[in-house]
Amino acid sequence: MSNQVIVWSMLILPWLTLFFMPREDIKRWMPAALFVMVTNTIIVDVGVTWKIWETRENIYPLNEIISFVYGALPIGSMWILKYTYGRFWLYAVAQIIGSLVLILFVQPLLHRRGIFVWIDENALAGIGAFTTTLVQLILVYIYQMWQESVFAAAKPLDPNEPDNDP
Repeated sequence: MSNQVIVWSMLILPWLTLFFMPREDIKRWMPAALFVMVTNTIIVDVGVTWKIWETRENIYPLNEIISFVYGALPIGSMWILKYTYGRFWLYAVAQIIGSLVLILFVQPLLHRRGIFVWIDENALAGIGAFTTTLVQLILVYIYQMWQESVFAAAKPLDPNEPDNDP
């Protein structure tokens, strides 16, 4: 399998799974997915700037940001939130398992293929990678709680209510 098939698959295939998620669930979890994209873009960009890793093969127009930041990570987070939201410890365990799969299996595969290469393999090893994962999963959960409170506070417009604007 070519590297281009791998990087395109990491972007496109996760989005195709949304055909199996109800539209209301997509609307509910999409803000958290966007938050995951933004935070992972920052994490990857910091790693590139600090010369911890580099992206050597990617898809156009992405240069430094590996395609799973816009595919597998946000969509995976949506699915995890769908099945674990409201049970933080279950959510945390699922996210940690997902992160370990990424760190222990996916990233080494990408490294061997020359797609996403670690320059300084000790920079985020052990406690650093685990701490980054913990902070991000907590932030995503807090962000989703905040989103839920914003949506709960928003009163839907009643089409039968008269317009009182002058």
